[in-house]
Amino acid sequence: MGGTSKSLGVDQILVGDCIEKLQGLPAESVDLVFADPPYNLQLDGDLLRPNNTRVDGVDNAWDKFSSFATYDQFTSEWLAACRRALKPDGTLWVIGSYHNIFRVGAVLQDLDYWILNDIVWRKTNPMPNFRGRRFTNAHETLIWAAKSSQSRYAFNYEAMKALNDDVQMRSDWLLPICTGGERLKNDEGRKAHPTQKPESLLHRVILAASAPGDVVLDPFFGTGTTGAVAKRLGRRWIGIERDPGYVKTAKKRISRITPLDTDSLTTTQSRRSAPRVPFGTVVELGILEPGSELFDRKAKIKAHVRADGTLAYDGNQGSIHKLGAKVQGLEACNGWTYWHFKADGELKPIDILRQEARQQLGMTAS
Repeated sequence: MGGTSKSLGVDQILVGDCIEKLQGLPAESVDLVFADPPYNLQLDGDLLRPNNTRVDGVDNAWDKFSSFATYDQFTSEWLAACRRALKPDGTLWVIGSYHNIFRVGAVLQDLDYWILNDIVWRKTNPMPNFRGRRFTNAHETLIWAAKSSQSRYAFNYEAMKALNDDVQMRSDWLLPICTGGERLKNDEGRKAHPTQKPESLLHRVILAASAPGDVVLDPFFGTGTTGAVAKRLGRRWIGIERDPGYVKTAKKRISRITPLDTDSLTTTQSRRSAPRVPFGTVVELGILEPGSELFDRKAKIKAHVRADGTLAYDGNQGSIHKLGAKVQGLEACNGWTYWHFKADGELKPIDILRQEARQQLGMTAS
């Protein structure tokens, strides 16, 4: 990125107030934002276990606000600054608990962000409810939002499906909290940061909504989970953090990360990103001859391929999509997956032939 990277502060931690530093970034310069803002937990007194030992929870000054109005103003300011820094097709992820996420969601919509999903992070090992007066808080909520309703945002659908054993990724994610060797400790042996997020969570977020080389921004950097995962996945990153102790820990952590090689960074491409090939091209190239027979998955419907790339069946004719919809009585149909051809005694979707056409034409995914 040359001079642009330097002026943008890429692969650096900007030390100071997040709103001030966000406003200093070039407009429309960031591809993805992941934000883990203060939750404003409103804790009243110490939280004790049944044996009267104190729970090491979040009691830091940065999580305390004098009122909901003060918190809402803070939220509006940092979200507006992030929106300014986002590219037109960029997206933002923000995580929170029941204490703050609904207020954050309202501000997002007030600022004209376009909410795409809310994700429920179900914790495999949540902290129990020691007082026994409420349900155990076993999840946190992430909101994924585009900069606007017109954004052509990135979503690596096929990669998420592959990550989930070829099943469409759902909006409830079962992942463990940060424990064991992943939990960073300070010089006193205590948690370096009370709300350190697991790298598995950031891995999924960054893999889902960005590409290698994209700039990932975290305005509440803490001990650098976002930067560590972004670096490993071949993304550029920017962190903003005002606590010198957190900055020191984050720098040490990220310096130990080795980026994955190019081959390991390649993600499964979405069919939508592949070059468009009309069915007529498959016919023109001779991959499927005029007069060939096409069938539905169960071979109950048999249509014939015509020289102009249309299909004919029972007095009806049309494109692979229109005829596929008509024979099913539907408004629309993806003909590439509906129609099948016979090869080696088996029925195979004609989508395979589209891939062959791309190879013959020397096309690669865009």
